[in-house]
Amino acid sequence: MDKPDRIDWKPGTMIYPLPAVLISCGADEEEYNILTVSWVGTICTDPPMCYISVRPQRHSYPILVKNREFVINLTNEDMAFATDWCGVRSGKHYKKFAEMHLTPGVSKQIKAPIIQEAPMSIECRVKEIMPLGSHDMFIAEVVNIQADARFIDELTGQFKMNEAHLITYSHGHYYKLGEEIGKFGWSVQKKSNATKHKDK
Repeated sequence: MDKPDRIDWKPGTMIYPLPAVLISCGADEEEYNILTVSWVGTICTDPPMCYISVRPQRHSYPILVKNREFVINLTNEDMAFATDWCGVRSGKHYKKFAEMHLTPGVSKQIKAPIIQEAPMSIECRVKEIMPLGSHDMFIAEVVNIQADARFIDELTGQFKMNEAHLITYSHGHYYKLGEEIGKFGWSVQKKSNATKHKDK
């Protein structure tokens, strides 16, 4: 019998790769905690909004519900160990900032701390909590962003992703982002005169 071209799987969460981010939360130093999240994404541009999905069993869950604030901290290669560790250890038993030698920084618009070592920290205020099943979705508005100045292009003001060495999560494994293969709109961009001449 010929091998089929396509295989059916049971429904599941197979959208990969995903960001591997550290969520920092808490209204004061005693309450500060960090949890690793991959169920995270953008849902609106104007106003800028995003979401994280968190299991109610997580130590950070009641902190998030009470304060309705959190910070999405992008992670890079230097933070890979801490990113994994904060995902498998509970804030019930560990002070994660201290254990991972991470620095709680001051947010500009909310009480939850940023992670100073993160290449980018996205301050968020929760607008709605939506129970979905295994996870609850925290829908939030982005109220401020703090970026490491080393990764901001002085001419364009853009965040230099490649130089930040961001990491992603895919089906149980972490990966570094690879080389750029194009930019938005490049598939329909008009060729330069030099390229047109070369093609002839």
